[in-house]
Amino acid sequence: MISRMSAMFVRTLRDDPADAEVPSHKLLVRGGYVRRIAPGIFSWLPLGYTVYRNVEKIVRDEMDKAGFQEVHFPALLPREAYEETGRWTEYGDNLFRLKDRRENDYLLGPTHEEMFTLMVKGEYSSYRDLPLVIYQIQTKYRDEARPRAGILRGREFVMKDSYSFDVTDEGLELSYKRHRDAYISTFDRLGLSYVIVSAMAGAMGGSLSEEFLAPSEVGEDTYVRCSCGHAANVEAVVIPAAKWDDSMDLPAELPASHVEDTPNTPTIDSLVAISNERADLRRDDRSWESSDTLKNLLLVLTDAEGNEQPLAIGIPGDREVDMRRLEAAIYPLTARPFEEADFKKFPSLAKGYIGPGVLGKESVSGIEFRTDPRIVSGTRWITGANQHGKHVFDLVYGRDFTSDSVIDVAEVRDGDICSECGGELRMSRGIEIGHIFQLGRKYAEALGLRVLDEHGELVTVTMGSYGIGVSRAVAAIAEQHHDERGLVWPREVAPADIYLVAAGKSEEIITTAEDLAEQWDAVGLRVILDDRVGVSPGVKFNDSELLGIPTIVVVGKGLERGVIEVKDRGTGVREDIELVDAVARVRHICTT
Repeated sequence: MISRMSAMFVRTLRDDPADAEVPSHKLLVRGGYVRRIAPGIFSWLPLGYTVYRNVEKIVRDEMDKAGFQEVHFPALLPREAYEETGRWTEYGDNLFRLKDRRENDYLLGPTHEEMFTLMVKGEYSSYRDLPLVIYQIQTKYRDEARPRAGILRGREFVMKDSYSFDVTDEGLELSYKRHRDAYISTFDRLGLSYVIVSAMAGAMGGSLSEEFLAPSEVGEDTYVRCSCGHAANVEAVVIPAAKWDDSMDLPAELPASHVEDTPNTPTIDSLVAISNERADLRRDDRSWESSDTLKNLLLVLTDAEGNEQPLAIGIPGDREVDMRRLEAAIYPLTARPFEEADFKKFPSLAKGYIGPGVLGKESVSGIEFRTDPRIVSGTRWITGANQHGKHVFDLVYGRDFTSDSVIDVAEVRDGDICSECGGELRMSRGIEIGHIFQLGRKYAEALGLRVLDEHGELVTVTMGSYGIGVSRAVAAIAEQHHDERGLVWPREVAPADIYLVAAGKSEEIITTAEDLAEQWDAVGLRVILDDRVGVSPGVKFNDSELLGIPTIVVVGKGLERGVIEVKDRGTGVREDIELVDAVARVRHICTT
């Protein structure tokens, strides 16, 4: 079928929408692909829905090719299963909750682990039934606090989620690899550049976890890469402990710790400055640096039932705590900074000058004290003396203080050490387009999914979870495939193969364009014919660039010489083609 611009339900815009922040949002709205309904909620117009369906088809093709079977669940789900796994509470405000007319609790599904688990539990009972992989492509709902970037981060979105069910851990590893390979094929076909990074499972639970990230400056995920090939989301980055052999005695020449007056030092920089200016505070070997100061941060952790517990974290003074790394490390707990009311509960703490001497489970405060991996035996610090206006100098870990455990939550930076090879990490940003997890037995245990093994014993099934953001992939492709003039769709996801412009009013131009469109349609090419009357060629050319169809054909003045113009939207290369060769030549361009 030929799509005619004169009849197509599309309106392109000259200006960017006021609320659009990222290229994909701007161009998908300007090109008439999507329209905003409410914050984080969008409608698909015909062109946009065609692109979406093309992406969905590729995802489904690759899942089916891998031998996975498709099912479908409702989006409206009862509370009970999520109550059993604890996620009715754990999801917090991100869950859309509602009641029916009988006051029964329901939710709009943010993810469907519980439903998949119960489906298999209801159908299978023997190890002979496994392994099994089933998947669905379904709309999900999450009440994002700050929906942004158009369809990249919405409250309603479409995901492909699949789940593997195996009797053994070895079986789970094979299912995981099958999904990993299927994802590589999927994203290759979608025309996406991507990296595979180590990740944290977060709310999903489980152990081994990897993300597929599409590199993009507007991506919300920050990841690191090393020349050795190692890559990880910052939440999963492991910082190697500072080099020190704990089996060795501490050097005798390390100076004894001493408490000093340090007036007018409200910041780390001011503390470092006075430490290097005063002769009685200087180091003998080098100048003090901000990385030699120890910040002791106090937090309150809260569990799902509202129970609170304090936590102190010691990190080098040149770093800040990365809240996403912290959230991943303490999940499912949440954290907030100490407030005045919290300090009143611990009178032994000198606010602003807290030192390790009053921290730790065995200390006077009883507050658990966890430290950064860089803080190891033999490292030498300036930190609070737990007295107002005073700091302690030359405080050595392992000699003067210790901590209860290690916590790796400080911000990651360019140049940090790679845990795999010792090289330097480089930071980038990306859009999460896929995530794969080895869930293990968390949901099977919670919901009683067990089968009889070959010995007749009941065993708990082990699971894997694998997601692809289908609607998000449309935006990710747009982010990677655009230029200053508009979108540049990869052919397999584009809404058409050819954008055919009738650039003139003459009957010969219009008739020739109609004839070419019919011939290309007959050989299976998808054609958008810009046959609009009363629209200037300039507007048509601009729309052809904005909409991003891979091949642009212009029937215009060149017809007098027996030629049409063909342009590759991606490279910008133009060529004149003899009209008599046009059908075969353009077909070759579009199919190779």
